[in-house]
Amino acid sequence: MDGKETRYGARSASVLHENVTTEAPEAEKSAPKKGRSPVEDFFRELLFGRRETVERNVHAPDITFLILVIILLCYGSVVIFSAGHVYAQNVLGDSMYFVKNQLEWAFIGIAAMILLVFIDYKIIRRFSVFIYATSVLLLALVPIIGKTVNGAKRWIILGPIRIQPTEIAKFAIVVMLAAYISIFREKMSTFKYGIVFPGCLIGIVCAMTALEKHLSGTIILFLIGLSVVIIAGARLKYIGILGGTFAVGATGILLISDYAKARIDAWINPENYIKSTGWQPMQSLMAIGSGGLFGVGLGNSYQKHLWLPEPQNDFIFAILCEELGLIGALALIVLFILLIWRGFSIGMRAPDAFSSVLVMGLTAKLGIQVLLNIAVVTVSIPTTGVALPFFSYGGSALVMQLAEMGIILSISRFSSAKKI
Repeated sequence: MDGKETRYGARSASVLHENVTTEAPEAEKSAPKKGRSPVEDFFRELLFGRRETVERNVHAPDITFLILVIILLCYGSVVIFSAGHVYAQNVLGDSMYFVKNQLEWAFIGIAAMILLVFIDYKIIRRFSVFIYATSVLLLALVPIIGKTVNGAKRWIILGPIRIQPTEIAKFAIVVMLAAYISIFREKMSTFKYGIVFPGCLIGIVCAMTALEKHLSGTIILFLIGLSVVIIAGARLKYIGILGGTFAVGATGILLISDYAKARIDAWINPENYIKSTGWQPMQSLMAIGSGGLFGVGLGNSYQKHLWLPEPQNDFIFAILCEELGLIGALALIVLFILLIWRGFSIGMRAPDAFSSVLVMGLTAKLGIQVLLNIAVVTVSIPTTGVALPFFSYGGSALVMQLAEMGIILSISRFSSAKKI
């Protein structure tokens, strides 16, 4: 449906442009005053924010973005079946186990995506504190009621539902920072508002994830938060301070963690750990090298025959390279590049600051995970658990990814038609 809509909502201003008329009495009533703390200002603005009229063009969601999501989802489902059917048959007795479960979660995720397309994103802004608080609570519950899977205690299992709180935290930190930036965007160039307060929000979820001994999750959460702060316009010298502080903390963890040190040593000298932590990266490189230009053919991987452990998970890209070769790998990379470009395009044309930062933050989150997964699989960085979006097997992660795509599509309904 094409047309125009005028909605009342919290204070907003596009990163690039806006068409806003403020009602003076309401603005004066809720405007930040001297003597209030930043926390009080934040909650006042978020819950009772300034009443503004923002003209938003309402149209169909971005079809190009939607098509790219569907192509990646279908591509991933085919590769999951091909990569995981041997392991599923030999270990679980059902060659269709992984693809059936993944498709079930995909249908749930698609339903969530469709629902979110038609929900006004301003509702998410109103619930940003609740979303963030829920993610922190779930992270706190992991050491208490979490279940150990494959030697790592990172999941909360409730009957047939298995939740990895870090996946929710990745979304929550983007939403919370987007809400914060929409309120204090004029002050993001200062150290206090641009680094200290956002750093605290990022630091809480990173610290709680680090307590799970989930180093990769901690790094991803920090990089997502840092990317949002950069998008918001924080000064680079201050960003360097934030990054340096995290680097010092991460180095300290590495120095006292025998597990992390062993992973780094196995990355540098995998041949010395061929029977333990060096096995997976060595097999991954063998799979990639065996693929050549065109691959050995879909379904014909040798490494998935119980040589590469759990090939349907984090190292699924290695099986894709072996079966479809450089051409298949490049096709995947190009699809993700197009999706990320389209996401940033939607974000740059979004109607207000919150929606703009939210879209670009979610898009950056996707790009960070893709980059880190490919780096791990190609042994460019130490082996750690980083899933490949839409490809790696995992229900809660897939549902969250599709739900996030639904939010981006929802915002694209209000984006300016102006091309960038």
